[in-house]
Amino acid sequence: ILIKTPGTAAASATVLEGYPMTLKGKASTALSIALRGSVVGGLFSGVCLLFFAPQLANLALKFGAPDYFMLTVFGLTIIASVSGKSILKGVTMAALGLLVTTIGIDPQQGVYRLTFGSDILVRGVDLVPALIGLFAISELFSQAEKKILRLSQPPQVKMDKAHGWKDMLKFKWLMLKSSIIGVIVGACPGTGAAIAAFLSYGEAKRGSKHPEEFGHGAPEGIAAPEAANNAVSGGAMIPLLTLGIPGDSVTAIMLGALMMQGITPGPLLFSTQTVDVYSIIISLFMANVFMCLLGYGAIRIFSKISLVPMKWLNPIVFVFCVVGTYAINNNIYDVFLMIGAGIVGYFLIKLDFCMPPIILGLILGGTVEENLRRTLVLSDGSFSIFLSHPIALVLLAIAAISLLS
Repeated sequence: ILIKTPGTAAASATVLEGYPMTLKGKASTALSIALRGSVVGGLFSGVCLLFFAPQLANLALKFGAPDYFMLTVFGLTIIASVSGKSILKGVTMAALGLLVTTIGIDPQQGVYRLTFGSDILVRGVDLVPALIGLFAISELFSQAEKKILRLSQPPQVKMDKAHGWKDMLKFKWLMLKSSIIGVIVGACPGTGAAIAAFLSYGEAKRGSKHPEEFGHGAPEGIAAPEAANNAVSGGAMIPLLTLGIPGDSVTAIMLGALMMQGITPGPLLFSTQTVDVYSIIISLFMANVFMCLLGYGAIRIFSKISLVPMKWLNPIVFVFCVVGTYAINNNIYDVFLMIGAGIVGYFLIKLDFCMPPIILGLILGGTVEENLRRTLVLSDGSFSIFLSHPIALVLLAIAAISLLS
């Protein structure tokens, strides 16, 4: 939000509206909306985990490869909303993002693809270094070119009382819808918070009375993805606790930790180890409460970052980007990838291309390819399988409505 640097893929949707709000001098307001949206999404997912875990787990079990593919197709329709002035440029960028995800080893046949004989490219393109490069490094290059020493307007560091919980009530239905999206996506193993964030962002723009404000600091564009990506946390716990299936990489680690403590997730967990399972659920609620308290106390301090002159801030941001990128895999090649992505992003911005479509392609590319190929293997190459699966058919209809609208 403050320096246009998403720390995770799930935060990349928040950057789209958070950073423009910072440029308008509303850094503390943007942080406040993000915090409250996160708390609402997290608490809602905890309630769903507490009361509806078995039902949502059964729904997630019904998702097959065709359904996952259609879910990602629905996600790709958001390209129409985030392409800026040119849909053609948006589709081109999304196609580039999808193409980049095919670099590396073919997941089914084990052959090298688009590696050009390079050992570095065999690993594929890691998402986080690419995100940091496309968003943060490209922005640093742009600011260095323009020699900007300060933001376009003086940041409004003092938090206005009008942006408290009462002010968030106007987003109540939006946050509820986004939280529901987050819980459902989280309950489907192998999806993740990034998909939920972009789905909710697209829905927020589609249902907004002022869609023209998106891309220029629309508060709904912060509240929706933050509610959704935090709701994924509780949603991912549902298949973990009820079926013993981790919903994402975080719950996969938790699965091992729980089993080390003698807690075996599965259908009998709620009846045989009741105290343990409800302790886990209560801890989820407590985490969100403390996030609210700590975040609220820190907003006033964090928002002052936007007061630091750019000639000092930019080198500091660059150093943190390098250190953070290296720390992911302890691999210097990720740093080169980040800088390379930053250079590409800089020239794409100069050519008036939008970044969100390529980010969407990078996030969804692996899931799209994997589930499309699995589906076609099951159907012997026939696309009619998508019409025979009710969930896939419903998602196809929703995707068509979203695209047309």
